[in-house]
Amino acid sequence: MTSKITYLGDLRCESEHVQSGNVILTDAPTDNHGKGAAFSPTDLCATSLAQCMLTTVAILGKDKGIVIDGSYAELQKIMNPKPRKIGEIVCDLYFKGNFSEDEKEFIKETALNCPVALSLHPDVKKTVSFNYK
Repeated sequence: MTSKITYLGDLRCESEHVQSGNVILTDAPTDNHGKGAAFSPTDLCATSLAQCMLTTVAILGKDKGIVIDGSYAELQKIMNPKPRKIGEIVCDLYFKGNFSEDEKEFIKETALNCPVALSLHPDVKKTVSFNYK
């Protein structure tokens, strides 16, 4: 089992990661009757894309000497009204370090083909920019 999710009431869930015991809360978003006091489930889905991109680049880049410590992503989730679903995820990735053109191409291909990117429905538009500092 990966996680145990409990509905707490008032449009809030608690999710426990079974292996570690870590807990996260989710709330319904403010545009759908929620308080917006925590990530919504769709926020987590969109956020997972950026987390997976960064993590996958770090894992696969390690053997190539690519270090991305301090790199980050800024993310925007855009919802479709009907049917209510994620319509677009805008992800601006910022990689800290000096990278060759080959390394930049590796980073881009790796990020765009991370497990979450490949798992999202093709109708979800993924607008990703790669920035190097």
